[in-house]
Amino acid sequence: MIALLRGILVQIGADHLVIETGGVGFLVYVPRSLIRSAGAPGDTLLLYTTLIVREDALSLYGFSDLEQRELFERLLSVSGVGPRVALSMLSGGTPAEISHAIVQGDTTRLARTPGVGKKTAERLVLELKGKLNATGLPPETAGSSTHLALNRELADLLGSLGYSNAEAAAAIAALPSDAPPELEERLRLALRFFGSA
Repeated sequence: MIALLRGILVQIGADHLVIETGGVGFLVYVPRSLIRSAGAPGDTLLLYTTLIVREDALSLYGFSDLEQRELFERLLSVSGVGPRVALSMLSGGTPAEISHAIVQGDTTRLARTPGVGKKTAERLVLELKGKLNATGLPPETAGSSTHLALNRELADLLGSLGYSNAEAAAAIAALPSDAPPELEERLRLALRFFGSA
């Protein structure tokens, strides 16, 4: 597996970059955001990569960081989502935004991605919601670093009470934006989400 590629940017295509390293030019499919920030031919570039082996092709997909690559690989685990669709999703938002949409069950936002229909969006939520960590929610949900830390504690607490990551994420996401900063109050509100309080 080719996990990392560092080399000279040779060419920028509509959906790919060509990186020359060790005298070999690698065609690497990348999200559109990476094409915009790649620089100019002649610049040195570092990409975190995933090699997809098919019967008729070897395709290399590149990402600016490990978070992007990890989400790409998780998206591929969903039936009906191939590399092109996963790349299209990463072109439409940051990993935090996409994870947030999945954890929130925001199928409307997910279905806006070219190649992702309503059924695929529902499958993404169903299959990935429990695999994405509640503490990975973006700042829009957490509010501030203090709320993010509280939400981490709350997720751990809910986990110790027997709730899954997906259930904890859903309860935390459902907290009102003006939820009190005390952990006990946040726990009470989260339990109310489950109908337990």
